[in-house]
Amino acid sequence: MDVDKLLAQVCGEARALGIPLAADILPQVRLNFRAVARFGCCVKTREGHIIEVSARLSAAGERAVRETLAHEVLHTCRGCKDHGPRWKGYADKMNAAYGYHISRTGTWEALGLPDQKPVNHLVVCERCGQEFKRARASNLVQHPERYRCRCGGRLSLRY
Repeated sequence: MDVDKLLAQVCGEARALGIPLAADILPQVRLNFRAVARFGCCVKTREGHIIEVSARLSAAGERAVRETLAHEVLHTCRGCKDHGPRWKGYADKMNAAYGYHISRTGTWEALGLPDQKPVNHLVVCERCGQEFKRARASNLVQHPERYRCRCGGRLSLRY
C-alpha cells in the first residue's frame, strides 16, 4: 500500500470539497512502528505539516489508512488543531461526500485489530458496566467518584 499516494488522494478529496487545507503538507507520510495507542498525528514543523500514521494500520486495510489520513490532514486547517466545531464540520463534510467515518477517536477493535496497550487500571460504570481501560494513573483512575459514565452511572476502580 502506497501511503504517500493515499495522502495525495485524500488531500485532493478535501480540496475538492473546498476544505482549506494548509499548503505546506509534506507529501511523505511518516510511519510510526512503535505506536500502540493512536492511529496517527499531525505535526507542524518549520518544513511544513508532517502526517504520521501507525504502521499497524496497514493490517486494517486501505479504508482505515485513508480515514486516518483524512482525520490528520483536517488538523492542518486554520482553527482545527483540536477537534472543535470547525474540525468536526470539515469531518462531517468528508464523511457525507466520501462515506468516511472520521471521528475524534477510534478503537483498534473497531478496525478488527487487537488493542496492544497495557491495561494497568480498570474503571467500570456501576450502572451499565462500560469499562474504561487506562495504562496510567490518570485523574479518572485516582478519583473515579468525580466522573460519571455517559449513561449517568457512577464509576468505580476495579484495579
